Amino acid sequence: MKKIVQFCILVVLFISITGCAGMSDTNQRLLTGSAGGAAGGAAIGAIAGSAGMGAAIGAGAGLLGGFLADQHKKSEDRAYQKGYQAGQQKR
Repeated sequence: MKKIVQFCILVVLFISITGCAGMSDTNQRLLTGSAGGAAGGAAIGAIAGSAGMGAAIGAGAGLLGGFLADQHKKSEDRAYQKGYQAGQQKR
């Protein structure tokens, strides 16, 4: 049973990594967070006795983390662009 769970996790990670080519930055961050959270949650859940529940909780937490990271990156990009435009106007 443990090997089946590990194989499924590897397949999901492989598909998520190779399937990111045509995605937006936001989608990539959300998917990466979800996949990482699911893998970590499954590992912790396997130790605690329920890999499936751990993976589900981890995926949700990872999705939230990916969303927050995306919002932070967008905020940085907006601040950079605002500063760049202000610098160009002073010339």
